[in-house]
Amino acid sequence: MLHPSYSDLMKVVNSEVEPGEAPVVNSRYSIVMATSKRARQIIGGEEPLVDGKNEKPLSLAIEELNQGKIKILGDDEEV
Repeated sequence: MLHPSYSDLMKVVNSEVEPGEAPVVNSRYSIVMATSKRARQIIGGEEPLVDGKNEKPLSLAIEELNQGKIKILGDDEEV
């Protein structure tokens, strides 16, 4: 089983959304796409933002998202 759960990750990602605004993510698909993109960046040579020796890139990406080290930007936001 994946820990944290998808619903926990969606809560973390949407935690900074003001009341009344649309959430950044509405589905598991958004979480999967964001973590897979970050995992590919780690595989490509970027340094992980969390300590995780001998962990797989996807596990590192999930932990980064859970700790708030990376953020998912909406379509109208810039990097």
